[in-house]
Amino acid sequence: MTPDILMTPERIFLDGKTFVPAELLPIPEWPCVISERPQLTLTVKDDDLFLVTDTLGNLSACSLADGNPSMGLFCADTRFLSRLELQIDGRSPVLLSSTADKGFSLSVLCTNPRVDDRLQADTVGIRREIVLNGALFEELEVSNYSTSTINFELSISFDADFVDLFEVRGFGREKQGKLLRLVEPTFIEDTVVSLDGASPPKLHPAIPTDKSLTLAYQGVDGLVMESRINFQHRLPDYFKGYTAIWQLELASHEKQKLGYRVNMLTNYKPSSTVSAPVTLSQAKAAETMEEQNWVQEITRIRTDEKGAVNRVIERAEEDMYLLRQSFGKYKTVSAGVPWFSALFGRDSIITASQTLMLNPQIAKETLILLSQYQGKVEDEWREEEPGKILHELRLGELARCQEIPHTPYYGTVDATPLWLMLYTEYYAWTHDTETLENLWSNALAAMEWIDRNMKATGYLSYQRKSRRGLANQGWKDSGDCIVNRKGELANGAIALCEVQGYVYAAKMRLAEIARMKKRLDLSDRWQEEARNLKLRFNRDFWMEDQDFCALALDGDGKQVDSITSNPGHCLHLGIFTPEKAYSVAERLRAPDMFNGWGIRTLSSLSPAYNPMGYHIGSVWPHDNSLIAMGLRSLGLVDQALELFEGLFDMTKKQPYHRPPELFCGFERISDDSSPVQYPVACTPQAWATGSIFQLLHMMVNLVPDAPNNCLRIIDPALPESINRLSLHNLRVGPTILDLEFERSGNTTACRVAKKRGNLRVVIEA
Repeated sequence: MTPDILMTPERIFLDGKTFVPAELLPIPEWPCVISERPQLTLTVKDDDLFLVTDTLGNLSACSLADGNPSMGLFCADTRFLSRLELQIDGRSPVLLSSTADKGFSLSVLCTNPRVDDRLQADTVGIRREIVLNGALFEELEVSNYSTSTINFELSISFDADFVDLFEVRGFGREKQGKLLRLVEPTFIEDTVVSLDGASPPKLHPAIPTDKSLTLAYQGVDGLVMESRINFQHRLPDYFKGYTAIWQLELASHEKQKLGYRVNMLTNYKPSSTVSAPVTLSQAKAAETMEEQNWVQEITRIRTDEKGAVNRVIERAEEDMYLLRQSFGKYKTVSAGVPWFSALFGRDSIITASQTLMLNPQIAKETLILLSQYQGKVEDEWREEEPGKILHELRLGELARCQEIPHTPYYGTVDATPLWLMLYTEYYAWTHDTETLENLWSNALAAMEWIDRNMKATGYLSYQRKSRRGLANQGWKDSGDCIVNRKGELANGAIALCEVQGYVYAAKMRLAEIARMKKRLDLSDRWQEEARNLKLRFNRDFWMEDQDFCALALDGDGKQVDSITSNPGHCLHLGIFTPEKAYSVAERLRAPDMFNGWGIRTLSSLSPAYNPMGYHIGSVWPHDNSLIAMGLRSLGLVDQALELFEGLFDMTKKQPYHRPPELFCGFERISDDSSPVQYPVACTPQAWATGSIFQLLHMMVNLVPDAPNNCLRIIDPALPESINRLSLHNLRVGPTILDLEFERSGNTTACRVAKKRGNLRVVIEA
């Protein structure tokens, strides 16, 4: 049972412990050796927890102030650790190696620097292992590799600022909560504590008397958040502020083990949705078992190429597992670490579509979860409207205090038609009639929202209503990306080209579902509306002088006439006439758009082009995988495979063979060159990871029709870098099958290696 939280201006009594505002407690300084700004980080994630450290596994107070602001231990959009710093006699260890290859854990091997004449360099070996599983666990194995006994101090400094993730990203606040520091009652003097300084308190620093150290914070909304640190194996010998210090004496080749666990709580309840075990070994076992269960459920995709291609695929499988996050009793993929570890509409939907071949369960839970948050009322602050699918849900203090509208926020124009597209795609893969029926009313509400918003102009458009909302509400949602050919920003309600393609596809596909349900009135109406939309679109969006599609129409109905990647999303949706589709496909591959790794978001000939801009010249893997699907649908197989080769070459050069959210648009100079990193790209990131599976799907070209118990495989094509590719445990409806593809020259053959079910497989050359 949750205990009462008693609060006074001077004290907070929680769980039998006493807290006071941090400013009333003098915190003794502990040595902090300033090092160079870290350039690399280690990232680990488990469900709703993620940790970003430097390559030593540290979160140093100095580097957080001057270095990478994304570092910390986060849960529910709150940073529960802002300092986690291992030192030897007040000095930073020397890094030997480190990795976060497992995704949910990191390991570091380091040694000591020279400490005066007392400790020779490279004498002490320290192995750090950090695991996330509902809590943070760390174990350290400290070894003496000298021939004599050594004595030294080993310390770990902790701190927590409990800032909201939006504050980490630079959001300014007028109000702040209070950092609280645990004070044992025996150390509080019998004086009246005054917050105005009239009666200065005589308070001692926090000195833990048991196995734990607690950091806490009272938010503006009154909620109290805690980071409780429980020490294991060997307790610290003493504490200096929030630094635990062990005085170690190690005989030659002696080893000692130290450890601790950090539990995060909000108003005495666990902040994470995952139940935390007691020890690190239990946490590793739980994570390993869950990941093994995940691997058994998914389609296993492998090539004959023994090196980097398979490593890219394996990493994508692992990252898709890591990015799954619990929201109530359902899981979907969070958009990316560190900035977007949250429930998203557009990102989660596109990722679920990309991974239908991998595991359709992702799509099912995404559809259900987003339907539960579907808009019910008109709310300008959150830009909520009946039938609308959310953009982003946040759980931190800024959202709770209504300083941002993300409770959830609905400022997205494309999530609703994308949800409808996923609804129909999921059914084609699974023939899951129960989910289809359960979500039919949500589908009708979504289509009604689209129709209401298209009444005025005939196009689905957006214009910000909330003062804290996004100015741009398509997938390119930065403030500077919707520009015309002169580089000028577009104004008014914006109708993006790809959004009209999504609406067209949603109406055509949902019309088929309506016909199956004997709703011929809806089916005929939606098909007619789609045909009319196609006619208007090819007339109003086409730039005759450029022989290309405009990015958008502005508030006056004028073309936003820049050359961008957006029309590439329409290629596989059927909204273009054939000749216009081929013109778009050809233009996207021109040198000002294709940089050798992928297609840029904006032409390098545009005055607004910036290869380092978020949406004005960079390259996005998911953007390219959608374009590749479009090229494939037009029969431009070689061009689609060229995108595959460029994106996989880029990914092979990334840390852990993991595609980033985006990278800079600078031209590829040679086969040996490396893409230029975008400094704050999320990695892992959901739809970048999903692009790996979408590109593989593009190659084998599966067309599922589970309601009619059929799978068509149309003209599969492997690139020159791959001779054979296999799919094991592929699910189409109730059937599970294994497929094998083999290339011979310019031809790729397919055979069904195993089948458990009565699915008809039709292979079309």
